[in-house]
Amino acid sequence: MEKTVTTPCNFSTLVSYTPTSQNPWNTLKVNHAYRRMAFGAPKADIDAALSLSPNDFIDSLVDAAHNLPPTPAPVWGHYTYNDFGDFDTENEIYLKEWAVQTETDLLNEKMRGRLAFFWMNHFVTELEMYYYAPYMYQYYHLMQLNALGNFREFVRGVGIDNAMLVYLNGFENTNTQPNENYARELFELFTLGEGIGYTQEDITNAARALTGYNHWDEIGGAIYFNASTFDDGEKTIFGQTGNWGYDDLINILFAERATEIATYICTKFYTFFVSPTIDSFSEQEIIQPLAQTMIDNDFEMVPVFKQLFKSEHFFDEEALGVIIKSPYDTILGYMNETGFHYEAQTLEVIYYFCNIVGQQLYDPPDVSGWQRDEDWINSSTLTGRWELMRYYNWVGYNHRELDITDFAKLLTNNSNDPAFIAKTLVDHFMAKELFTPTDYDIATDVLKWEVPQNYYDDGSWNLDWSSATYQVILLLHHIIQMPEFQLK
Repeated sequence: MEKTVTTPCNFSTLVSYTPTSQNPWNTLKVNHAYRRMAFGAPKADIDAALSLSPNDFIDSLVDAAHNLPPTPAPVWGHYTYNDFGDFDTENEIYLKEWAVQTETDLLNEKMRGRLAFFWMNHFVTELEMYYYAPYMYQYYHLMQLNALGNFREFVRGVGIDNAMLVYLNGFENTNTQPNENYARELFELFTLGEGIGYTQEDITNAARALTGYNHWDEIGGAIYFNASTFDDGEKTIFGQTGNWGYDDLINILFAERATEIATYICTKFYTFFVSPTIDSFSEQEIIQPLAQTMIDNDFEMVPVFKQLFKSEHFFDEEALGVIIKSPYDTILGYMNETGFHYEAQTLEVIYYFCNIVGQQLYDPPDVSGWQRDEDWINSSTLTGRWELMRYYNWVGYNHRELDITDFAKLLTNNSNDPAFIAKTLVDHFMAKELFTPTDYDIATDVLKWEVPQNYYDDGSWNLDWSSATYQVILLLHHIIQMPEFQLK
């Protein structure tokens, strides 16, 4: 259930944000957009965004994501079981290979990567339940292909995806042995919300309409429809009676429950991209208009995303720093915002670490997905995050040490003022400036390390100093442990 409060803080509307001298288009806002709509961005991308108007910047992000082709299929992407030589060994190799490829995509694809991952936590499957690399790839391909497309057609594709048919028992749902699992989740989690707009009779009859997808030519191949296991009897769904099949069900669902679907999905967009808190203002002035935009555009999602992300509401000060980063938010955003060296092995370690701290790629805890926000943080997961970030810092240090100081030079225009360097680096990673000057003073002291004060006083210390790389690493380690670093 979404959190509700009675007094809203963000009163800005869906009117497009236009910069003013009091409300400028600046690095803080660009970083905000990249952290919510992607997984952070390097300084070059931030600078490029600042040269555009906010509207043009959002258009460029959304359009690029919408037009980006899916990641090419691996050789094994459509294997059947018989195509494997040694299934147990090769399947494990391919699962890890595709996890690393997915992490690479999330790092590099900006908004499309963000949305593909968002949908993986909406149309949930659990890898451990099907544990088959070709289905893993095919499911991911579907998430990429539809990430910014038509939501109705996305739903249509999800129900007959091989991984989903196995995970939610569609493969077992026949005219003689009906299984209601997918029908229930289709309404409760994927389109309408728990208890909204459907009855048990709707679930029962929807499950009958979903029958027939119980056949493959080879084990592990594509699951397809065959009329021999389809329930061809009359069914009543949302008050409509007929000999409904799969496509009929989807069409009736979206025709009879358009408002409920659009409201449910736009609410999820809001809590994911803007704020985990919904109040009466955001419900009436933001979510409802977004839902109407979705309906007016026949469930195309691009107009909805552009309306939301261009808005004053999205860029309002009260929208900054109110969402707790997920494990993948934390590490992938940091990687993009630093640009330090990493290798395929680094991504394998990240896959392992993120699992340890609560976010295993392709394997949410159950069909309702990760619940996010405060659920990400406890004493164990927090220290695990710190260890992951330190690991990445040291990978950069050990492989290309100068990356560290080059990063600091780039952000600070090669300053030799430790206070300026510390503040600039701290601000680079934060959703908002820190509360007090003391917080920056502490960071400055960390950066100064054991270098005698006279070298700072006479200006001889700089980022080419023999210990400067280590000092920047110490500052970065300090930054990643700040509570504010966990927010976006």
